[in-house]
Amino acid sequence: MLGVDFKVLVSTFEEHREVDQPLSPAELVMATAQGKAEEVFRITSAQAETAHDLVLGADTIVALKGVCLGKPADQEEARRMLQALSGRWHQVFTGIALRHRCKSVTAYERTKVHFRSLTDREIDAYISTGEPMDKAGAYGIQGIGAIFVDRIEGCFYNVMGLPVPRLALLLQEYGITLPEVKTLVRTGH
Repeated sequence: MLGVDFKVLVSTFEEHREVDQPLSPAELVMATAQGKAEEVFRITSAQAETAHDLVLGADTIVALKGVCLGKPADQEEARRMLQALSGRWHQVFTGIALRHRCKSVTAYERTKVHFRSLTDREIDAYISTGEPMDKAGAYGIQGIGAIFVDRIEGCFYNVMGLPVPRLALLLQEYGITLPEVKTLVRTGH
C-alpha cells in the first residue's frame, strides 16, 4: 500500500509473555513488537544481503475493561471472547517497532471499536469459519468479522493489525520517502 519493497520474515519471539510487573496494553504491544523486531534484526544483521535493512515488528491485542485478549487458544475461548465483546466497546492496541543499525523507534496506536449485540448462532457460525482462531480478540475486521462492528473511533488499519498512517510517519524518521500521490487529470470525455 505504501509502495515500499519488503520481505516477510517470521519471528519466533513469544508473544505476550508474562512479566514481573504488569504492563498496560500499550506497553505490552510495544514490548512484544520490539522483541519481534530485535530478534529478526539480530538474525538479518549477520547476513550480508540484509545487514542494512530496516526491520518492522508489530503486535496487536484487544483490551476489554482492562483485560487483554490475544489470540484464542481454542474454539471455546474464541466463543467466550466474542460473547464478552458483544454489544460493547473495546480497544485495539497495535505496537510498532522499527529497528535499524543506527536507530530504533517504538510506538503504538489505539482504536475504539463497538460490536453490535451478537446471537449465539452468529458466534458459532463465525467460529466455524476458522477465522477467529489466529486473531486478537477472536475476530478480523478485514474478514467476515467486519459484520459485527457497527462503530469505530480511530484508525481502521490499526484494527487490521498494522496502523498504516502511523507507520508512514515513523518511516519518515528513517528518511524513507513514500510515493507521492499523483493527481489524475482527465483530458477528454
